[in-house]
Amino acid sequence: MMEKSIIRVDGMSCQHCVKAVSGAVNALPGIESVEVDLAAKTVAVAHDAAKSSLKTIKAAIEDQGYDVVG
Repeated sequence: MMEKSIIRVDGMSCQHCVKAVSGAVNALPGIESVEVDLAAKTVAVAHDAAKSSLKTIKAAIEDQGYDVVG
């Protein structure tokens, strides 16, 4: 079952950040789409929760050096 999650992320400021975050999340299983919004400081992820939980996605973002808020 697909879920849409909005994750607030601090520390993203440029296209390199967008590529790093979207690349890390896209590498996880069950990811349908990733949309990074620098202005809003959010990452919108459509994912199969049975394959990649929200906790797993947040950990992948944090592993890239960004701060997940909330």
